Amino acid sequence: MLENDRIKVAQGENPCYLLLNQANRHGLITGASGTGKTVTLKVLAEGFSRAGVPVFMADVKGDVTGIAQAGEDTAALRERAEKLGAAGWQPQGCPTRLWDMLGDGGIPVRVTVSDMGPDLLASLLDLTDVQAGVLSVAFRVADDHGMLLIDLKDLRAMLTYLADHAKEVEVAYGRVSSQSIGAIQRALLTLEDEGGDIFFGEPALDLADWLVCDDAGQGIVNVLAAARLMGSPRIYAMFLLWMLGELYETLPEVGDAAKPKFVFFFDEAHLLFSNMPRALADKIVQTVKLIRSKGVGLYFISQSPADIPDEVLAQLSNRIQHGLRAYTPAEQKAVRAAAQAFRENPAFNAEEALLEVGTGEALVSFLNGEGQPSVVERAKVLPPECLMAAASEETLAAVREASAPLLEKYGQAVDRESAYELINAERAEAAEADALAKEREALEAERAAFEKEKAAAEAKERKEAQRAADAAAKAAEKQAAKEAALAQKEAERAAREAEREAERAAKAEQKQREQMAKTVNSVIGQIGREAGRQLMRGLFGNLRR
Repeated sequence: MLENDRIKVAQGENPCYLLLNQANRHGLITGASGTGKTVTLKVLAEGFSRAGVPVFMADVKGDVTGIAQAGEDTAALRERAEKLGAAGWQPQGCPTRLWDMLGDGGIPVRVTVSDMGPDLLASLLDLTDVQAGVLSVAFRVADDHGMLLIDLKDLRAMLTYLADHAKEVEVAYGRVSSQSIGAIQRALLTLEDEGGDIFFGEPALDLADWLVCDDAGQGIVNVLAAARLMGSPRIYAMFLLWMLGELYETLPEVGDAAKPKFVFFFDEAHLLFSNMPRALADKIVQTVKLIRSKGVGLYFISQSPADIPDEVLAQLSNRIQHGLRAYTPAEQKAVRAAAQAFRENPAFNAEEALLEVGTGEALVSFLNGEGQPSVVERAKVLPPECLMAAASEETLAAVREASAPLLEKYGQAVDRESAYELINAERAEAAEADALAKEREALEAERAAFEKEKAAAEAKERKEAQRAADAAAKAAEKQAAKEAALAQKEAERAAREAEREAERAAKAEQKQREQMAKTVNSVIGQIGREAGRQLMRGLFGNLRR
């Protein structure tokens, strides 16, 4: 219950006030199941809301939504409020918005892979140093090539791109092994199975939409549905740490302000630290230490202080410790440690009190105006003005209706051109170019085969022509030889004929001579030998002529 610049949380021998100017020193609400932690959480949250401080709450069990609905106006509650010094107690809800990282029944919460960054993502995926280096290369290559990493399919596509271009990437960014890429892909599969495929995307959450008040000046209580999310602790841790990191990066330094700018309540905080990689735990510790100067208060709610790492626990100055149970030596040790963390009150034994306090009762110690822990009080927590249980369906429907502008802004996921589309387009272009190259190669091969076939045909034609020419030449040569042989034979025949003709002529002449000789001899005989000789000479001379 808000009283000026302080929230009255409980009443013991003295009232227990959480001073708004000390609220960014962080806080702790612990206690066994059923001791009233959620009621205390609502009392604090509605006090901050009334003071104009926006609030974030994770609804792990489904009952935190009651912050939006006025509480029951019963005589018992009014009597308790009056008895505890809350005379102005009046049932009323707080301005509330419902958010859901898994997209069920609330305003969707998304962030981009680029916003998450390689370091945080590597820590959440519990990657080795080498694998984290490869993931950083993927982010750097995406930045250098103008490829947005919005969702997990973008990151998967970028890792595949690194594998496909390992040699050229190695020259500019260093070696990326296929084994590391495979390990990251497997880790992303696990993250995707836990709901990462829904969580990563656009439109991304603008934290300015959480740092707002309503028209009456009351801080908006942002309730994150986390019942299903508890089955995906890494997604839960990832979002919370991202949100703290974003606030730290974007909010200016304010030092010791009159009141916080924003307050976080981490219910079931043990889930945030359970099985968390050491690097991520260190990151949370660092953020818890530094974010106070930004005007942000962090309040962790869990069953035992032992659920919170000592480095974080040391930063939680405002403490409300509900009853603890100690059945084992380890639990007894935890009770003793919790009691010793308080500034001692001589009026009672804190260790014994922790085992005795009932539901709605707690040991309370807030920082005083000097920033010192106050003496611990055994006190009863005021009843919240909102509903202690979960809100009704009618109230939730009214909250969703009032959040219509944000539902319109964040409701529909947008899948704009990013690394996945660009890489697939590049791969498609490469495949098309490869297909064209293969088609050109096929055409060239077909053309070469045709040219080869043509050349073979021409060679065959030339060979056949040569063969025909050779045959014709041989035939001509053979004909010429034949004709020459015939001519030779004809010449020989003519020569023989001439020889025979000469022989015949010679014989005829010889015969004529012989005939003439006979005739001469006969004449000689008749006219005398001398006359005969003259006659013969004259005859022979005529013959010669």
